[in-house]
Amino acid sequence: MSFLPSTSDCNLSGVGVLVTRAEHQATTLCRMIAARNGRAVRFPAVEIIDPADPQRVAEQLSHFADYQMAVFVSPNAVLWGIKQLPDQKIPPGVALATVGKRTAQTLAEAGYAVDVVPETSFDSEGLLATPELKDVAGKRILILRGNGGRELLADTLVERGATVDFVEVYQRRCPDTDPDPLIRRWRDDVDVVTVSSNILLDNLFTMLGEAGQPLLQQTPMIVISDRMRQHARELGCHEVYLSRSADEQDLFEAICLWAGNR
Repeated sequence: MSFLPSTSDCNLSGVGVLVTRAEHQATTLCRMIAARNGRAVRFPAVEIIDPADPQRVAEQLSHFADYQMAVFVSPNAVLWGIKQLPDQKIPPGVALATVGKRTAQTLAEAGYAVDVVPETSFDSEGLLATPELKDVAGKRILILRGNGGRELLADTLVERGATVDFVEVYQRRCPDTDPDPLIRRWRDDVDVVTVSSNILLDNLFTMLGEAGQPLLQQTPMIVISDRMRQHARELGCHEVYLSRSADEQDLFEAICLWAGNR
């Protein structure tokens, strides 16, 4: 099931929404939920920390201007990438691409125009479908990301004739948070779960452990891609809905429409 945007009559009174984003990225969505009388339950399923080898990252980023294109895979890639660049500025002359709308917005807020962003599918597949990334033979492309992640983007660009390098400008870590307080209040306070990446979903599943996993599996969940929905179902989650993207507004619309149709 996909959600269409309509929040003019949104009423989240009595609805508890589990927000799993990193602490520094959860505030906007939580405020939107509260503004419609909902109850945002924060439980960050990821921590963003410094890269494993900051000196290596600095050395890699010192060659930023040597690339024809830079791809930022997440808002954190923008924030952590820029602050580790020489003079904390993106050099001119490099085309900037993002996987999603939130990442493009983060670049824009930092003062940079985005040259390439998917129009509909806000994932690696969507970015690879853009005209600019279909014709990359002979180009050098830098991908800024966290540790791990999918290889589809890089592998496909290499197949298309590009030279691709990675720079891991931050690390994702599963928080060491005691889940017991959340598990105890789950049935009373959590009506729907929002998750915006498979890494978050895997972390959440691990953090909840055997005591909390059945609760997660029985609770409606909103994810951001068909790939995520399939992964959630593989983990035993039965009622999985689809937001258009990880953008706060899109997630909020999905929450509102789920609440209106339940």
